[in-house]
Amino acid sequence: MNQFTKRFRFFRFPSLSGFTGSPLDEGSHKIMNNFDFKPQDTAAWKRLKTHANITTINVVDELTSDRKRVEDFSVQCGQLRLDFSKNLITREIWQDLLALVYESPFDKHREAMFTGQRINTSEDRQVLHTLLRAEMADDIDQLYKGMIGIVRAQLDMVEVFSKKIRSGSWIGVNGEAITDVVNIGIGGSALGPKLACEALVEYSQSVPRIHFISNVDGAALNATLAKLDANKTLIVVASKTFTTQETLLNSTTAANWFEQEIGVKNSQYSAHFVAITANSANAIAYGINPRHILEFEEWVGGRFSLWSSIGFSLVVSIGIDNFKQLLAGAREMDLHFKTSPINKNMPVALALMNIWYCNFMKFQTHAVIPYCERLNSLPSYLQQLEMESNGKSVSRGGETLEYETCGIIWGQTGTNGQHAFFQLLHQGTFCAPVDFIAAINDSTSELLHHKVLLRNMLAQGSALIKGQNSTADAPHCYYSGNKPSNTILMDSLTPHNLGSLIALYEHKVFVQGSIWSINSFDQWGVELGKSMAQKLLNTEESNNSFDASTSALFDYINDRTL
Repeated sequence: MNQFTKRFRFFRFPSLSGFTGSPLDEGSHKIMNNFDFKPQDTAAWKRLKTHANITTINVVDELTSDRKRVEDFSVQCGQLRLDFSKNLITREIWQDLLALVYESPFDKHREAMFTGQRINTSEDRQVLHTLLRAEMADDIDQLYKGMIGIVRAQLDMVEVFSKKIRSGSWIGVNGEAITDVVNIGIGGSALGPKLACEALVEYSQSVPRIHFISNVDGAALNATLAKLDANKTLIVVASKTFTTQETLLNSTTAANWFEQEIGVKNSQYSAHFVAITANSANAIAYGINPRHILEFEEWVGGRFSLWSSIGFSLVVSIGIDNFKQLLAGAREMDLHFKTSPINKNMPVALALMNIWYCNFMKFQTHAVIPYCERLNSLPSYLQQLEMESNGKSVSRGGETLEYETCGIIWGQTGTNGQHAFFQLLHQGTFCAPVDFIAAINDSTSELLHHKVLLRNMLAQGSALIKGQNSTADAPHCYYSGNKPSNTILMDSLTPHNLGSLIALYEHKVFVQGSIWSINSFDQWGVELGKSMAQKLLNTEESNNSFDASTSALFDYINDRTL
């Protein structure tokens, strides 16, 4: 028996959507209303711990003996299909995972998010990114219909700006049309638009070309600007607060470049700069022309901001109609998440698989492997979305957590990954669950190439779960098998389906945060490093603010700086 097989004692738990039984007891309802909900105190959590500690499950046997497993452990939403039947769960475990949802405040938290309550408690903010893709006809309170009106007005401005650039009527200071747009932002102000631009390159115009700069390393910015004509370049400064150090430094360097190249002073105010922000006052103070500012609302979180004016560079690339299809795809997933039964709810299923592995099987990483080169940036995007959202150690009630939250997200496109780290996935000493993601049809690839690509993906998922026995003369050929994976398929990589895919992972994050009793919408862990960096920038010599190692390194660098 290999180290990843487990035996399980089975329990029947009543009352959840998708299976029969009696209602939840009064105590469970009290837990659901408790802000300081502790998942480890629920009956479902305790049963799941028992499952994980008792022995054996063989997924191949489960697939063979249970003819309805694939059907029941698959979910459809529009043109997206999730098959989670290759996971290390039985029907009994699945029931207890669902029970965990029902014993948690999830239902009330979901309602609170969609109705605009301030669920980001540490910052006292609403979490309304779903409103960015909502329709007036949706079942939304009248107050929020007014907010949709504001969002629509902001999108209208994005449309006006983008059409001028795409048509060649946005003219630089010397009378030449813009051919290159440089998006300067970091985190959510770059990762989402960059992912979508790469994924939807099939829908883009050849001109204007879109470039992304996020890292404060000047080499990246200088290398990009060196290829461009300043007369034909537009800088898009994307920053929610317009105080982000990396973004403002890169923007100032770009402004200096305009002066050096074409003699434009204070170029931030010229037609060569557009700002995207929730703080227009700071953008104006920085020098941006008020007529060149695109706004979005304060309640739009950075890593959930693609759907707002932050998506401007994407709109320039693919056009407003395709961007609206992206929004429509996200909305389709929103409605699915909001209305589908828990046992047939795609974000819930993805979240519960991760909770099972993180909290009970103690698997600490999760691989995301898109079998699509255009989704090359998806693992990086999901790293921020998941780890910045749920990488927390304190509950919503301010208590130190006794259990793990989130895991390390990593990955790369297939088939490249097969010739890099798949050796570890198949024969390594620990288990990393995998999300395989692919488009069934791809008009950008030759049919034979795409056929080979998809067959490779299916083969990897099967090999991970089936494994291979060794022989006496070839023990090195042993594959333990029983390595779990999800498979997410879409008919094709369209703006609509990409919107659904991204929204799927957004809601997965929400489900996990609700069950783990954490605030998924702040990121205080990022702030300490920022403040320490600022202290180092403000001093010319080491001091007692830093540890001895950092002070010594600081002095070493200063001594050798040319």
